[in-house]
Amino acid sequence: MADDTLTIEPLTREAFAPFGEVIEADPASMRLINEGTTERYHALAEAEAYGEDARVIINIFRGQPRRFPYILNMMERHPFGSQSFSPLSGRPYLVVVAEDRDGMPDTPRVFLAKPSQGVNYRANTWHHPLMTLGEISDFLVVDRAGPGNNLEEYFFDTPYIIGEPTP
Repeated sequence: MADDTLTIEPLTREAFAPFGEVIEADPASMRLINEGTTERYHALAEAEAYGEDARVIINIFRGQPRRFPYILNMMERHPFGSQSFSPLSGRPYLVVVAEDRDGMPDTPRVFLAKPSQGVNYRANTWHHPLMTLGEISDFLVVDRAGPGNNLEEYFFDTPYIIGEPTP
């Protein structure tokens, strides 16, 4: 199984670009508003909601910490909308994504997100459900609501392993 152990990478805009956007304060997008008292980091990600009567909603997800080494045996995707996760608890977390290969997830990639980084998965992007580290953690989640089945799951025949993260 050692060949199936995934490497944990730092989360960067460039590395994550095939899957969506990293949500963090980007000086290039900063604008001063409210008479110069507020910095607005503008248009860091774009919410997607497809289908009749679809709408964008805001949620809080409370994630239980995972135990490591972790057996990664499934991925999911949402064909009709994006899904963003922004940490509220000030803790790092893992982001697991995969490119699509003929309707299935390819080899997953694992990113270590800093407490100041959120992610926005584009519609139809394979990802693992929320993966918190250490303690129960809250996330602000923006995603799609509306009719239609917006969840597809895939279970690997041979699972992958994620070793102990070192934040």
